[in-house]
Amino acid sequence: MPEFIIDADIRRAHTLPSAFYTDDRFFEAAREQIFARSWQFVGTADEVDNLKPLILLEGVLDEPVLLSGNDGSITCLSNVCTHRGKILVEEPCNAGLIRCGYHGRRFSLDGSFLSMPEFDGVEDFPSEADDLRHLPLETWGPFLFASLSPNASFAEFLGNAAGTIDISSYEDARLASRRDFMVNAHWALYCENYLEGFHIPYVHQSLNKVVDYGTYTTDTYRYSSVQTGYEEDGTLAGIYLFIFPNLMFNFYPWGISLNVVRPISPSRSVIEYFSYVSDDSKLNCGAGGDLETVELEDDRVVESVQKGIRSRSYDRGRYSPTREQGTHHFHRLIAEFIG
Repeated sequence: MPEFIIDADIRRAHTLPSAFYTDDRFFEAAREQIFARSWQFVGTADEVDNLKPLILLEGVLDEPVLLSGNDGSITCLSNVCTHRGKILVEEPCNAGLIRCGYHGRRFSLDGSFLSMPEFDGVEDFPSEADDLRHLPLETWGPFLFASLSPNASFAEFLGNAAGTIDISSYEDARLASRRDFMVNAHWALYCENYLEGFHIPYVHQSLNKVVDYGTYTTDTYRYSSVQTGYEEDGTLAGIYLFIFPNLMFNFYPWGISLNVVRPISPSRSVIEYFSYVSDDSKLNCGAGGDLETVELEDDRVVESVQKGIRSRSYDRGRYSPTREQGTHHFHRLIAEFIG
């Protein structure tokens, strides 16, 4: 598998080669080398009453996990029985323990093995291997994140970007809507489009009337980046936080929209779209006022790139040093993780 090398100097750098987007080998490599080593959104703390099963990044990692709320704390456990591998909890529920519906093995809410019928005489039993595996779980404001084997802590993935956002001011934001958009494009193409405001005057006519393109800035950190846009009168239009490799938090006066990019194949992705509202009076105003139109415009342009990226006439491009710092940063992280 060839190495991807992105020059640290954006003025000399070339983009990822087209093979990254078209070759199945790189799509498969991203599962373990990128997504299994990063942090994924798993919901908000108020959604976990007792036991909440979910699939960690369905279609990519496909890892069954269980959020267990107990005595005011939340633990992320494997949702697979340590006896024969059955899924333990199929639906959200309230219970005092976890019991496997196949052979009756029982676990406490913190994942510790409790008992197993018909196992008298089994040597070296029980052992730590009979407990449910604990997965790393972290909280940022109301949001929960889990990982299979993180390359670094969530605090490191978030980095100094946290200092630019007062997440505590969104503690009361409520989930107002959730939608999925199917995009016929590679997951990284969607992320690249998000990571630069360069395209706004050409793709988003209505958004361009709201955001003063000349004030648009991008700051990059170790595993994250923050874009900031202002309206012509100097009012903050939006703050756009990207956490590698696929999480997008968009902060508006009315609340937060969150995009989770979920790869399906080298040419298809699902964008999970969540809206958390903290101030209804500011909905439908400013840069966050018509998000569905902006989403559909983005979808169309990345689908066009997906078609073009397969051309025999294209392999690699160059970066705008003033407008594509976020995309350059993203490509360097992909090169670092994939090699």
